[in-house]
Amino acid sequence: MKVEQAILTSIISAIKNLYNTEVDNSLVQLQKTRKEFKGHLTLVAFPFLKISKKGPEQTAQEIGEWLKANSPEVSDFNVVKGFLNLEINSSCWIELLSDINSEENYGIVQPTDNSPLVMIEYSSPNTNKPLHLGHIRNNLLGFALAEVLKANGYNVKKTNIVNDRGIHICKSMLAWKKWGNGATPESTGEKGDHLVGQYYVLFDKHYKAELDKLQSEGLSKEEAEAKSTLMAEAREMLRMWEAGDSETVELWKTMNSWVYAGFGETYKVLGVDFDKIYYESETYLDGKDKVLEGLEKNIFYKKEDGSVWVDLSEEGLDQKLLLRGDGTSVYMTQDIGTAEQRYKDFPIDKMVYVVGNEQNYHFQVLSIILDKLGFQFGKDLVHFSYGMVELPKGMGRMKSREGTVVDADDLIEDMVTTARETSEELGKLDNCTEEEAANIARIVGLGALKYFILKVDPKKNMVFNPAESIDFNGNTGPFIQYTYARIQSVLRKAAEQGLIIPQRLEVQTSLTEKETALIQLTAEFASTLKQAGDEYNPALIANYVYELVKEYNQFYHDHSILKEEDKNIKELRLTLSSNVGKIVKAGMQLLGIEVPDRM
Repeated sequence: MKVEQAILTSIISAIKNLYNTEVDNSLVQLQKTRKEFKGHLTLVAFPFLKISKKGPEQTAQEIGEWLKANSPEVSDFNVVKGFLNLEINSSCWIELLSDINSEENYGIVQPTDNSPLVMIEYSSPNTNKPLHLGHIRNNLLGFALAEVLKANGYNVKKTNIVNDRGIHICKSMLAWKKWGNGATPESTGEKGDHLVGQYYVLFDKHYKAELDKLQSEGLSKEEAEAKSTLMAEAREMLRMWEAGDSETVELWKTMNSWVYAGFGETYKVLGVDFDKIYYESETYLDGKDKVLEGLEKNIFYKKEDGSVWVDLSEEGLDQKLLLRGDGTSVYMTQDIGTAEQRYKDFPIDKMVYVVGNEQNYHFQVLSIILDKLGFQFGKDLVHFSYGMVELPKGMGRMKSREGTVVDADDLIEDMVTTARETSEELGKLDNCTEEEAANIARIVGLGALKYFILKVDPKKNMVFNPAESIDFNGNTGPFIQYTYARIQSVLRKAAEQGLIIPQRLEVQTSLTEKETALIQLTAEFASTLKQAGDEYNPALIANYVYELVKEYNQFYHDHSILKEEDKNIKELRLTLSSNVGKIVKAGMQLLGIEVPDRM
């Protein structure tokens, strides 16, 4: 921030003049003054005590006096113990607002051809069931993280790995073959992923009934599972798929195509996308080849049963299976194969996997294996690990085999319906056409869902509460959207009055505390965005935007804008409103959230 840079330079001059010592920038600890004290920026005096050979309060006092006398930015100061609270001149804040106003994309760093390439993998669905609430958190985090890193100047590639092979897919296929009567999405009117998911649930229902029957005949659970004809048929189907049996492969392709069409609809509504989608069926063979290559180089070892393992005891971990004795692959094999394909496709500098925290150990192992195999991004790959998301008790569970999954499409539809009802009750859709009302309901419903999920620290488990998320007051998406619409209304009325916001402000006036605080907070967008990128944490952006609109609403409540008689002050407040709106829109866009011009 320009103001902080000027103060930093002045403090270094103060130390040189007062104590005849050149100090490094790193010694100067400047922070925002806490709300309970008077001032804007606070200097921590403790690092200078060895130089001043005086106590913290005296040192802070001497530096404050020098700055007030010699630094044009500092209008006053006060000392609280070893902390020097500095008050900054209004002219500095007005100049800072002018700088923000002159930059269309303030705080955003555009990537160049030479910027590092970060690949982000997110979504990772299975083709035997539709997307659920957990996938929503994954998709929203992956997309937001990609946007945040892009805005920090990285080249970003968004990818998805679809788990489209394995026993779980065969269960859906077998159930459809047995009990589907040729049903298709067209004949049933069902979304393709929902239709296939129903057969996965149906398989489990029949399988459980078979186990219950066998156990009632005196078999143990293990014996019943071993004797199950249904599971044997599913395994045989998997074997035929891997052998390339044409009829099995054709059914697999058909049912997967239904699922992809369904996923595509959900992704479109959620507003997430991918630069490239990888499929496990196309990567697992590459994974096998890389494992066998590692075996030849003695990176891995073979057991008597023919299975291939990696020994990670030197890294403080255990042995990890990479290929089964019968030559079939495991998840780790597929991840190695996908890494191989991606590395051929893109010059990746950093690889980020957006996957739940139950996979922490898996990615710890994958990082070491990829490093051993010579992948540049192996050692410092990032597992963007996030916590579970659930609905409040009594609102559904998330076990897909039992058919009680919190379905993503149902949840999105409910959110839009609730947004419509809530907006109508509050009169926010009065004077809207049907088309406008439907669009606002969609924007508000999705904004409520996305914001409520993204404002939580990704590492934490969370409860998504639909009713709380759609409140027009408090730390919610609708509250932010409504404030943005309010700002646009002010700017429209100003334009109707012929008022134009200048490129640079030539205003000479003293600012109120609220105006200063709002300019200072608006300027913090740049540092917040950088921190969110450095820490891989989109929640920092969400909560910053909330703090900004909260501050703006207090300013709006306490200050007249369009009715202000002083032309200079009116111009300043309009410019401030316009730039708060600009930052709110930019921040929400990074989270994949739209903001409406009218509400």
